[in-house]
Amino acid sequence: MPQHSRRVLRGIGLLCALALGATACGGSDDGNSGDKKVGSADIKSALKKGGTVTVWAWEPTLKQVAADFEKKYPKVDIKLVNAGTNNDQYKALSNAISAKKGVPDVAQIEYYALGQYALTKQITDLKAYGAEKLADSYSPGPWNSVKSGDGGGVYGLPMDSGPMALFYNKKVFDKYKIAVPTTWDEYVEAARKLHKADPKAYITSDVGDAGLTTSLLWQAGSHPYKVNGTKVGIDFTDAGAKKYTDTWQKLIDDKLVAPVTGWTDDWYKGLGDGTIATLPTGAWMPANFASGVKGASGDWRVAPMPQWEKGATASSENGGSSLALPELGKNKELAYAFVEYANSGVGVGTRIKNGAFPATTKDLNSSSFQNTEFPYFGGQKANKIFAESAKSVPTDWKYLPFQVYANSIFNDTVGKAYVSSTKLPAGLKSWQDASAKYGTDQGFTVEK
Repeated sequence: MPQHSRRVLRGIGLLCALALGATACGGSDDGNSGDKKVGSADIKSALKKGGTVTVWAWEPTLKQVAADFEKKYPKVDIKLVNAGTNNDQYKALSNAISAKKGVPDVAQIEYYALGQYALTKQITDLKAYGAEKLADSYSPGPWNSVKSGDGGGVYGLPMDSGPMALFYNKKVFDKYKIAVPTTWDEYVEAARKLHKADPKAYITSDVGDAGLTTSLLWQAGSHPYKVNGTKVGIDFTDAGAKKYTDTWQKLIDDKLVAPVTGWTDDWYKGLGDGTIATLPTGAWMPANFASGVKGASGDWRVAPMPQWEKGATASSENGGSSLALPELGKNKELAYAFVEYANSGVGVGTRIKNGAFPATTKDLNSSSFQNTEFPYFGGQKANKIFAESAKSVPTDWKYLPFQVYANSIFNDTVGKAYVSSTKLPAGLKSWQDASAKYGTDQGFTVEK
């Protein structure tokens, strides 16, 4: 392995320690077992022999999938472990990898974090298992998100996706005779009209969220991150970024976004009582409305994302995760069999029935899926909007291979635009500089 690559891999260990609060990720220089070809005969033989597959995941619909898989393959035991959600699980996973002990056979890893594990060869390239043949079965955004590296390795199978849409409170919009915005300029005007009519009401809430910001940049056609192995570029000054900052700065300057942090009690309350009137987010949101904002059932609807240019149809992804095979995991053939079953096979249908949003085009385009009526949204067939959104996600977006760290410093940089005189472009420049410095310190070549 080239000395430079070794330096980066060692650096990522430090990166993980700082980003996740762990002792270290334990970058592996041990090679990648993904080079070993695994055919269907190998997998069938493993299923016949049986064994235990330990799966670390917080996604609730996997519970029934695991039970069904065990019923189909009685000699296989799926040990499903909730090791925490996103960063909490990544911390535990990195610690296990570092200690080379207790590493799960399968791990849920979100798309934005996958590149970090792929670069450090801590997860297996599934091309050796024939995963490439599944490319056409997934929508472009999620599939592009699981690919990484110069050789186009496949480092996980997409489990779900988050094509974006605009959730809006129809009751509030009707009350104040506000048209559903189709552009972001109209969104700003709707925000002004709403707040003028009811000073306690806001078009949305935002205190600075890395995931929302990158999704809006993605939709605006910005390309802030360039990644070519250990060479990365970070630049928030392109035309797409300017579209985002020009518009979102108006919302901040005019105090049109509620200073309420997402997923808090106040946030749920605002969604329920109409003081937070819209939510631009991923298609996985309906189940959260139904469970967390029960009192507003029937008030909300779904619309396509507002566009940066009138008449456009661009969307982006927000959230979504994969199932990957940690390199130090065991029972690789059984682990892959379960991942394929859950994310490409029969398990997909099971997960949809339990509220998951699929990444598979067959399911996205099926009439039963698209004609599903959502009682919460007044009987609206919202999946039609989500499916169209999934088709309109640009495939040229990239995250940094240290995006977990970058997101962790978002509120210390861009977040200042929400609480001080700092403007969004300056906040993004600060985020850019801090991320670039960190990448350089870890051994990456950061191009400016």
